[in-house]
Amino acid sequence: MPLTLLFGVHAHQPVGNFPAVIDTAHARCYGMFLRVMERYPEFRFSVHFSGWLLDYLLTHFPADMTRLAAMTRRGQVEWFGSGDCEPVLAAIPQRDRVTQITTLTEKIERHFGVRPTGAWLTERVWESSVVPALSATGIRYVAVDDYHFLCAGVDGEKLDSFYTTEEDGLRLDLFPIAEAARYRLPFSPAADAVGWLEELARQGRRAAIYFDDIEKFGIWPETYDWVYVKGWLTQFVEGVLASPLIRTATFADYHAREKTRGIVYLPTTSYIEMNEWTLPAPRAAEYRTLLDAEKAAGRFETDKPFLRGGIWRNFMSRYPEANWMHKRMLEVSQRLARLPAARRTPQMQENLHRAQANDAYWHGLFGGLYLPHLRRAVWHNLLTLEAALERLHPSPALECRDLDDDGHDELLLRSQALLAIIRVDGDAALAEFSSLALAHNFGDTLRQHAEIYHAKVGAGETAALAGKNGIASAHERIAFLHPITAADAEPDRRPRGSGLDNWLTTDGARLALDAYRPDGPPGHFVARGEGWRVEKCYALHDDVLEIAYRFIGAECPGRLETQLNLALPSCDGYGGRYVLADGRIPCGFGQVLELPALTQLTLEDSELGATSNGALRLSVPPVAGSAAPTLVARPHHTVSQSEAGFEKVMQAICLTLTWPAMTGDWHRLMLKVVTAS
Repeated sequence: MPLTLLFGVHAHQPVGNFPAVIDTAHARCYGMFLRVMERYPEFRFSVHFSGWLLDYLLTHFPADMTRLAAMTRRGQVEWFGSGDCEPVLAAIPQRDRVTQITTLTEKIERHFGVRPTGAWLTERVWESSVVPALSATGIRYVAVDDYHFLCAGVDGEKLDSFYTTEEDGLRLDLFPIAEAARYRLPFSPAADAVGWLEELARQGRRAAIYFDDIEKFGIWPETYDWVYVKGWLTQFVEGVLASPLIRTATFADYHAREKTRGIVYLPTTSYIEMNEWTLPAPRAAEYRTLLDAEKAAGRFETDKPFLRGGIWRNFMSRYPEANWMHKRMLEVSQRLARLPAARRTPQMQENLHRAQANDAYWHGLFGGLYLPHLRRAVWHNLLTLEAALERLHPSPALECRDLDDDGHDELLLRSQALLAIIRVDGDAALAEFSSLALAHNFGDTLRQHAEIYHAKVGAGETAALAGKNGIASAHERIAFLHPITAADAEPDRRPRGSGLDNWLTTDGARLALDAYRPDGPPGHFVARGEGWRVEKCYALHDDVLEIAYRFIGAECPGRLETQLNLALPSCDGYGGRYVLADGRIPCGFGQVLELPALTQLTLEDSELGATSNGALRLSVPPVAGSAAPTLVARPHHTVSQSEAGFEKVMQAICLTLTWPAMTGDWHRLMLKVVTAS
């Protein structure tokens, strides 16, 4: 009996990605793939397009979407559903899982005339808690990795068909995606891939199950030339169709005609590479050493189900910045859920869905969390929704609670225009500084984290493994998009907030002021030493945040240094620039700016604000008998990897103000958010 090839592709672009990137992806991958497959109506396959990407393609490339609709009508293509904006379903509330899945299902039905019965799980993150939402929305089966089944003790020889699981009596069937197929297609020669499938048929396997990123067919390095110019996809499709040992089918057809292999309960996991990415760098290095030792000893394939690392949710533990976004998202989701149904709007739901897009919450092989424009899209949608909710039910002007579950309270200061959130810890720095009018978080930056791949810096560049037949997977490449040294990847010792303070002693030492304690009215903090204290006070005045300092005592001569890390959307692009008090423009955000005396500086950004121009203005009111602080502004970069290689990404502007010998008066720094229609 022929082997059934269940071939599925998953197409996704992050919410907030640049239009030029999506256009290129379509030119090099999505459109090319569909035009090749259109020529072979007997090659049946399944597709999943995330909803945000699908909206873009329907608007900008209607001819190719019409082509896909025709392929759907003739039965060649099966549609898989999922969460509309590609959330990790396990990381969002049950109510939002249902609305996310339903939104995409209805979108597919509206444009392509079918309701999906299968679903793609974002990053193949499996937790049994997602079963009720999938079942409630008409999903009957999903595809996860064969690794999930191996971790449950299932015999690898029996991973050639679907199994059944349940949660609270609700049934869902599970297809095991073959890791061997993921690493062969499209990286090995087409004839070899077809030959491998034929060998599976000779072994009596029922099905070969493949479901992976379509971006591997044209967007990943080297793949456009390999897949289309050199004809890999055409050769593979024709080779499969010509083989008497292989037939193609959609998952839906196969599921309808076959019986389950039996019951299975999978552990919480994702694909095997994710197990390493979720671990902190030192533990990830130990995990990698363990895996390498097992491979060298020839035990890896047997033992890998028992060599599990972390789980996807560990990214919230690894990266405080991801955790902060996640807990803020959960908060606005809860606020929306409490709103009477009659007062909710489709736009509110859309903003929430977009704020739940997975990409900005984690980091592995690709940029993800390290890409400012992806985080900015989450914050834009989150704050747009929050502004709408505030108009209906204003929040208290002052709150104090542990919002992100890290063991430290946060002080929330609100005006009609601004939200300033201060961590009540030793640094007493801003965790968030958001403008509701601009739907922008000026505190949305990222510290330099230690990453296991930083050990590759200096290892040189190679396009492929020596002796490899075919092309290299992105997992195997070491390339550099920018010159990078080990110093560039040095981890930050403190968070990248605003209001991070140091005391500069007369002998040149820099002492971290990281022992602030609440003292007096809300927003007032004090750091003490022998015979001295530094007082620090936050206050909101409509569209102005004031940070004030006062030094009391004479036993600690020196100067106060204050660091502000501010996120502007243009980063080092053309749209961001400094404007001096006299109107001169000395440079852009990507350059270093030094001022001997700061009185006023405006940070203008043409990308700030969807419906209005925005800017952030810093000013220092004069203090009698005291000089203005000096300023050094420089870009803050992090080093990360992507499928194309290592790169330096600008995260924020780092402004360092050094105050002169301070008197007992209050020294004020004013940050005014400027919005002009």
